[in-house]
Amino acid sequence: MNVVVCKDVLKKYNKHLALDSLSVELKENRLIGLIGRNGAGKTTLLKMLAGQIVPTSGEVRVFGERPFNNLKVSVNSIYVDDQMNFSLEMTIKEILTAANMFYPNWDQTLADRLIDYFGISIDVYHDQLSKGKASTFNAIFGLASRCPLTMFDEPTTGMDYSVRQDFYRALLKDYMAHPRTMIISSHLLNELETILEEIVLIKNGSCILHNSIEDFKEFATGLTGDEESIQSVVNGEDIIYRKHLIKKQVYNVVGKSLSEIEKRQLSEAGVSITKVDAADLSMYLTSETKGGIDDVFTSS
Repeated sequence: MNVVVCKDVLKKYNKHLALDSLSVELKENRLIGLIGRNGAGKTTLLKMLAGQIVPTSGEVRVFGERPFNNLKVSVNSIYVDDQMNFSLEMTIKEILTAANMFYPNWDQTLADRLIDYFGISIDVYHDQLSKGKASTFNAIFGLASRCPLTMFDEPTTGMDYSVRQDFYRALLKDYMAHPRTMIISSHLLNELETILEEIVLIKNGSCILHNSIEDFKEFATGLTGDEESIQSVVNGEDIIYRKHLIKKQVYNVVGKSLSEIEKRQLSEAGVSITKVDAADLSMYLTSETKGGIDDVFTSS
């Protein structure tokens, strides 16, 4: 069953186009990475799914219904980011008590254990927490809600490395024990790829790729060798990234699986064939140019 359905979604803020004809469908009980560069439209999409904003045009459905001003969506979904607003008059303990009354699947035991593990005081107010502690609390709040649709928008902002790793492990363990649709938004994939099942790539407000993480890792091939030898076998339109090395050697990333014949031809020409790291591939696919920063220094 699809938990999320977006069809030709467009969102404009004055003259700025945040989402541009975005279409994507997300099934239940999947752990999904929403990957894109800053400003790609990830936050706009998640806030739209959470019912916080409405599309300019197009169709958005969450649990089969329009999410805006929808109680069913509100109690069955949660949007977590580093700007979460909690009452300034409620302590952490009181916030958790209120959440227990609102969310049908709230797990107070999980919240208490994670609060204790990460050393967060329950007798202070949310705005008294440091940036790292506030992000950690927000992440705990999202996990303990056990919402059928749980959305984390850059959830580890302010966390140090060890806390980030603990959070990812806690998220994965709780997801395995209590499956639901989880979306984790990030501009980086390197820390997430080991826990994800699917990846949705966003570029300039559009979904440019939606694949299983396994298929994504096999999506492209790296080729290192003489430029003419590579071009004699590979169509230039298939090249999604290029980097000039030394002595007319290049590193090209080809966005397709090579046939055995193509591999043999390239190997015979002295071209090295390698796999492409998933995090690097996401960066290449969302770049505005095929050469990345090197294109800035290319003579016109």
